[in-house]
Order: sequence, then structure tokens, then C-alpha cells
Amino acid sequence: MKLSKYILITMIISIFIWSCKDSPKLKEQEQTERQLSAKDILGNPKYLAMSYGGYRNVDHDIEPTIEELKEDMKLLSAMGVGIIRTYKVYLPHASNVLKAISELKKEDPDFEMYVMLGAWISCKNAFSDQEPIHNEESEANATEIDKAVSLANQYPDIVKVIAVGNEAMVKWQAQYYVEPGIILKWVNHLQNFKTQGKLPKDLWITSSDNFASWGGGEDQYHVEDLNSLIRAVDFISMHTYPMHDTHYNPAFWYAPEHENELSSIEKIDAAMNRSLDYSKAQYKGVFNYMKSIGADKPIHIGETGWATLSNSFYGPKGSKATDEYKEAKFYDLIRDYTNENRIACFYFEGFDEPWKDANNPEGSENHFGLFTVDGKAKFALWDMVDKGVFKGLTRNGKPIKKTYSGDKEALMKDVLVPPTEEEMLVHK
Repeated sequence: MKLSKYILITMIISIFIWSCKDSPKLKEQEQTERQLSAKDILGNPKYLAMSYGGYRNVDHDIEPTIEELKEDMKLLSAMGVGIIRTYKVYLPHASNVLKAISELKKEDPDFEMYVMLGAWISCKNAFSDQEPIHNEESEANATEIDKAVSLANQYPDIVKVIAVGNEAMVKWQAQYYVEPGIILKWVNHLQNFKTQGKLPKDLWITSSDNFASWGGGEDQYHVEDLNSLIRAVDFISMHTYPMHDTHYNPAFWYAPEHENELSSIEKIDAAMNRSLDYSKAQYKGVFNYMKSIGADKPIHIGETGWATLSNSFYGPKGSKATDEYKEAKFYDLIRDYTNENRIACFYFEGFDEPWKDANNPEGSENHFGLFTVDGKAKFALWDMVDKGVFKGLTRNGKPIKKTYSGDKEALMKDVLVPPTEEEMLVHK
């Protein structure tokens, strides 16, 4: 009799424990306990990184809706993306992205998506009819930083990084770049907020900029304020774009004479392998400079990508770099390299954005996405479509289909072999 009573009590306790495990409150508690930091996420192949802009229209004033942003977050998550990068907070886009992710997490406690939140930084007189003053800053910067702080505190479970500026130090951004001391000022400001408990202590702070701006290029960038900045950030977020340099610095891109006997596809693949080596060399340049000043910080790739269309520098009349085959090849190469080496790579970008070169629909800036604006998966994602990764998901309410109607032979007709140096000289 006593034994039966003991068994009954044990059963009741077990049922109570299991029912508690299914309660929303406990699920929320478990989710809080397993919160990840930037240190856990960046460079973790389980959380691929992606640059994200959800703008679908030529008119940049038309903001994507929350439901449209949710569509995109589900598509990116299905691809294995676990952290995205946004660029500015003075427009509603970033805050709406955070709201969309927050709602998705409430709808599905297992949904994960984290954010590197960009705060736009520019110099005095940027984008105006007055001469830019690069060693003074725009008054808007303080407001931008304040807004980023507010969003990071509002969504501490989602925002894991604040990036102070986007290509805000590289001097070819002539309309708005600032000297490194201005970026340093705001990085120190945010790091002090962490110390004072005004920001989460495990929030990472960086700036996302061209490899040269981080010391990996010309000596003109090797200044003491940059050295101090490298020591102040939690990690270096560097950009590398071999696609752009197929025009601006093309020595690596030209088909060498010893490849004359290769087939067309072999020549293309060889050029793409050289493109990866080009990015690796820029990464190593930043690493070497960092070590030369006695610093030791993680280095991640804040941006890289490959456009699929161009009617100018990179197209048929230029370096012949842009098409879906080459984008897919570069995407696979850079992902394999960065995953193997535990480097986060915020690939640019998830979706085409037609506002970037609004007056030129075939401009390369409009065509860096892995998806088209209307939700067609480019060649880099065809295998995922075949595997049903996007089954039941949509963009603009339409199911995901392949570009070129899935006809690879038709796609390959748009794929051109990189020129030799002699061919480019004749063309010029």
C-alpha cells in the first residue's frame, strides 16, 4: 500500500514537471538562458552572416512593410543566415527589421535572427552643395548614435553589434568620409556606455570599412587615430570587393597566357579562384597591420559580394565579370573559406535593391542580391530550391522559383570569359 502511494506521488510530480516544461513562461526562460553574444555568433558557421536591405522599389522613400520584412527574414533563416547587417537608423528600416524579428520570435520561440546594427556617420557638409569638411562631423551623427543605443537597449536579445559608420573612413567616399578620430570618438563613447551599464556589457562595437581604411592598404591610412581605433573596437569589420577591382585593379583578373589552352569554363573558374586569393590577401594585409601595432582583435568580413549584371565597367564592354555563374562561384568560394577559418562574412547581399542606381536599371549596384527583387533565386541558390529549402516561403506573396526558369544552358549564354590584358588594352 505504501509503495503504491509512493508511485502515485512520483507520477504526479513527473507530470507536473513535464507540463511546466511546455509552459510559455519556462520556454521564455530557457530562451533567455541560451542567449548568445556576438562572440558566440560571429564566425560560427551555424550563423551565416548577410548584409540586408529590404527595399523593393526604385523610390527609396517607399519603406518595406513589416510583413515584407518577415518574408525576407524567413527566407534568410532558411538559407542558414543567423545574423544580418543593417546600415543606418535615421530611416524606419532598421527599427522595422528589429520589430519584424521580434514578432517572428514571439510567433515561433525557435526562430533566431541577430543583427549588427549600423549607425551612419558622415562629415560636415556631406551630400550638400557645400565643400565636405572631412575632419569635422555632421551634427546628425550624435542623433544617429543615440538612436542606435536606444534600439540596442530595446532589443538586447537581437542586437549583438553596433557598427559605427559604413565605409566612413575610406577616402574615395569623397562626399562623406571622416577622419578616423571621429569614428574613434563614437566607439569610445559606446564602450564607455557598456562600462557604465547603459548598454549590454557583451554588445560588441566596431566600424565597418574598406580593408585599406583598416591599415591593409596605402600608408596614408596608417595614422595614430587608426591605431587607437583598432585597439578600441571589439573586432575589425573589413570590406573586400574583388569584383570592383576587376576594373580598378585588374591584374589578378586578366587571363594569363599559360591558361590559353584551358576551356572557357576552366578559365572562368581559374579567375574566380584568383578573386578569392585577392580577398584573402586583403584580409592578410589588415591582419599584418594590426599585428604590427601590437593589437590582437578578431577580424571579420563586413562586406563582400559579386553583382550579376552591369552595363558599364564590369559588363560585356568592360571586365566581363558580372553574371549569375560567377556570383555563385564567388559565393561558394568565400563561404567555404570563411566557414573553414571561423570568419564571419556579411555577404552583400540577400536581395537586389533597385534604388541603389535608380536612373540606371542595369547598373551593377542594383544587382548584388542572391534573390531578385521579385523573389527569384539566382543560380547560387538553385540547389536550395531543388532541395525544398524555400518550400512554403514567399517574396511579395509569390513562391520562390529559379531565374532563367531553371535553364542552365540559357544562363550560361550570358557568362563571358575574362579578357586577357592585351584584349583590354585593344578595347581601350
